[in-house]
Amino acid sequence: MNKYLAKSNPQETIQEHTDNLLRNYDILKSLYPNLNVNWDILYQACLYHDFGKMNVKFQDKITTGRVQENEIPHGILSLAFINPMNLKSQGFSNSEIKILAHSIAYHHERDFTYENEILDQEIQLMEKEVSDFDYELVDQELTVRKLGAKYFSKKRIYQIDGEEVFFNYILVKGLLNRIDYAASGAIEVEKGNDFLLISMENLMSEWQKINSSSDWNDLQRYMINHRDENVIVIAQTGMGKTEAGLLWIGNNKGFFTLPLKTAINAMYDRITKQIVKEDTDDKVGLLHSDTYSEYLNNDLDEVDIDEYYNKTKQLSLPITVCTLDQIFDFVFRYRGFESKLATLSFAKVVIDEVQMYSSDLLAYLILGLTYITNIGGKFAILTATLPSLVEDLLRDEGVNFLPPKTFINNQRIRHSIKRVPTKINIEMIKTLYKNNKVLIICNTVKEAQRIYRELDMIYEKEDINLFHSNFIKRDRKQKEKNILRFGHKDSNVYGIWVTTQVVEASLDIDFDILITELSDLNGLFQRMGRCYRNREFEGDYNCYVFDGGEKECSGIGYVIDEEIFALSKDALKNIDGVIDEEDKMKMVSSLYTTEKLKNTKYYKLIKCNLNYVKSIEDHEKSKSDIKKMFRNIDSATAIPKEIFTKHKLEIKEYAEILSKGYDKSLSVEERKELKYRKTRARNSLMDFTLNTPQFRIYSNTFDTIVLNQYESIPILDCKYSEEIGIEYMKKDDLTQKNQSYDYSERFL
Repeated sequence: MNKYLAKSNPQETIQEHTDNLLRNYDILKSLYPNLNVNWDILYQACLYHDFGKMNVKFQDKITTGRVQENEIPHGILSLAFINPMNLKSQGFSNSEIKILAHSIAYHHERDFTYENEILDQEIQLMEKEVSDFDYELVDQELTVRKLGAKYFSKKRIYQIDGEEVFFNYILVKGLLNRIDYAASGAIEVEKGNDFLLISMENLMSEWQKINSSSDWNDLQRYMINHRDENVIVIAQTGMGKTEAGLLWIGNNKGFFTLPLKTAINAMYDRITKQIVKEDTDDKVGLLHSDTYSEYLNNDLDEVDIDEYYNKTKQLSLPITVCTLDQIFDFVFRYRGFESKLATLSFAKVVIDEVQMYSSDLLAYLILGLTYITNIGGKFAILTATLPSLVEDLLRDEGVNFLPPKTFINNQRIRHSIKRVPTKINIEMIKTLYKNNKVLIICNTVKEAQRIYRELDMIYEKEDINLFHSNFIKRDRKQKEKNILRFGHKDSNVYGIWVTTQVVEASLDIDFDILITELSDLNGLFQRMGRCYRNREFEGDYNCYVFDGGEKECSGIGYVIDEEIFALSKDALKNIDGVIDEEDKMKMVSSLYTTEKLKNTKYYKLIKCNLNYVKSIEDHEKSKSDIKKMFRNIDSATAIPKEIFTKHKLEIKEYAEILSKGYDKSLSVEERKELKYRKTRARNSLMDFTLNTPQFRIYSNTFDTIVLNQYESIPILDCKYSEEIGIEYMKKDDLTQKNQSYDYSERFL
């Protein structure tokens, strides 16, 4: 058996590879013995999944690299080793054998275009290969024959075959993928969570050293008492939702999802530096589109970044802080989706700030929670405000959850609103900035840049800052750090920050004055959470809301629903002065009802997206197709011309490294070194890039950096500065509806 290779670089035999799978199988079973998967079928799948590699064409290809004519995928050939009669004698049903066969056949997602005659020929050749076969893990004589059509045909297992069969198939096939990928990557398929509750107890002990009367509050105790149930909690800012979510996860596998990368990075830092402080690379992962770069920038001493990144991407870590798109894209049931949903069957998912999601992402969230609860997972929605239509949408999909519970502390008045019926007024800003911290939030990048320029003519540059998504990644990272440091509750610096909704949710910043455009009621109350976050307010006003008056605020009708904006504006017309947390929650609940929103574009888009995703046939789409569809953002990665000119030699050096191929003559160590260099080069190169709407690429491309035959990065003919960000030159582009919306930070 040891003469048959499963892979060549590094060289590993089928025997060795299968042994590694079975070790990971044992790890998974020991950690989750009560997982609702047929462990016997999964074992058989691990055992037989790669036997089809025992054919001459595969062995020749893997050793020489030559493309083989009429090669049958090894997953299909592996089916020839399945003995239905033997399995039936062990108690397997026909449907279970069918699940086993499909899990093996599709454990690599490939299109099957082979002819049956060629398959028969290959099976006959394999019979000769294994005639004197001796494999220690197989407890009966190995036979090779074509598997009957009632167990496998090219027609896959679909939901229409029945939910029980479909979900059983997802569990077996998905966990086989997890086990196989982990074995191929030489990592453990799962790291157990035996530490989180102890870490939370240690956190409380630290608090009690400062204040002996410290204890978990009502919200946190509620989450502890309902760990085994799906819960929805509305809690005001500053009540400890992060701790509540972690206490609800307990010593289980958990995913903590947030809508903004900025907030996710801050959450990861908080958990790893204040709660789970030791061996974090085996316990807590960060998962979004810039994960590797964040790991590199975090100065993780003595941590193998590649291994940490692989464990994170394979969902092997006990706690993962992530964006919605990283785990909820399974709702499209693309080819290979099963591993994510199978993982979520034994996980607990915390959804933070649900009101932040756009209509399409909210639809995917609702549908995702439906699948998760049906397959055995649990969810907790923790949010500052809850549109009541979310409850209705969940109930419409048959999702069970406890009645929403609200936690507020009205003993502390934090906000007092002054509604201003105009666009943001620079003269008013001048009267409000008095050696304090002023936060200005605009709906669009264009409006934020306008306000910043006008302030720049009045104040010294050290007094004002601009933060939005249209900076290159390197500059944005620095601005994120700066605003978190500036806005820390113990910071004693003063100044003005002009921003967009990149600061709208989950950022632990505390300003003295909020000046904001009205977007919608939900967005407004999120923005107010960045002002007097945990302090008692005494005075006239600290939140100034500019609603446009007779005109509309920026972004209305393009990225903010006009009808919801009008409803929000109307809801605020009688508000003047102090508003407590209970009032905010009641206003949101009464405005965002199904009845009030059913005729809005926003609600119609939610229903449209739900219906569209349901209409997609199982396994119809590829994973690469879904990445674009899930985000529903027509954007591209680009480098501003001024950045390219300034860093041309450095950028070209990174591009040259990325263009290098993996030559067959490279040793294992040389391949590993090249992979490391490529990864570092890509992350360094991406620091010079930003995301921009696709139409900008068509009308503003100056040049192109070619990375390989599949990938290139356009150079944009535009102005750019660390101070302002990107500015486009062509006036005809300014008519585009989404040109100034700050979308690229969200959900990516």
